[in-house]
Amino acid sequence: MRRILLLGGTGEARRLAGRLDEDPAFEVISSLAGRVADPALPAGRVRIGGFGGVDGLAAWLRAERIDAVVDATHPFAAVMTDAAVAAAGRLGLPLLVLRRPGWTEGPGDDWRRVPTLEAAAADLPGERVFLTTGRKNLAAFAGDARRWFLVRSVDPPEPPVPPRMHAVLARGPFTVAEELALMREHAIDTLVTKDSGSPMTAAKLAAARELGLPVVMVDRPPLPDGVPAAATVQEALAWLTSGSGAG
Repeated sequence: MRRILLLGGTGEARRLAGRLDEDPAFEVISSLAGRVADPALPAGRVRIGGFGGVDGLAAWLRAERIDAVVDATHPFAAVMTDAAVAAAGRLGLPLLVLRRPGWTEGPGDDWRRVPTLEAAAADLPGERVFLTTGRKNLAAFAGDARRWFLVRSVDPPEPPVPPRMHAVLARGPFTVAEELALMREHAIDTLVTKDSGSPMTAAKLAAARELGLPVVMVDRPPLPDGVPAAATVQEALAWLTSGSGAG
């Protein structure tokens, strides 16, 4: 039995955990960051919380006799990805990054791509902004006292936050009709989001397209050089069952 550390609480991570938990050749340990009060738990063993940096993660991997690491964290969890790559490399463990493809602009879309949240905040169109970048990513917009912001998150946002802000506490996925109703209710004229690529959160993009709203799209941070990546759960399973993922 091979022991797999699966990093992340994404939908892909949960699906992969379920597949591995059904396979007697694997023992999966899923690690969640603990940033959501009531996370959806995957199948198999689960740990919640940080590792204490690269040294702490390397020590944990060694103590738990992990054979391979799959990083299925959010595409913007660059700090965790960098730590996982460094710790696995230190121990000579195979590591795969599981990242779903990003969103693609289509007919009728008005997207303005920017490299960072700070770049998004520096050049925002509109006056009433639907900010869907996550409750821990509001600091970049905290200095904007002119615009009004709508923020949606599972748990209450943490300061610093924009001074003119309304928070909606809700857990998705949401339908296009629900997103349209929310944007119309609050007279939203701009959508800001990160390129997560998740089909569970894509309805807001369809709603913005229907309303003719500009979308400020924050690009993903690049993956570390030379790290193997998979776009689907099936590709990750193939890597784990092949010689590429052998510990």
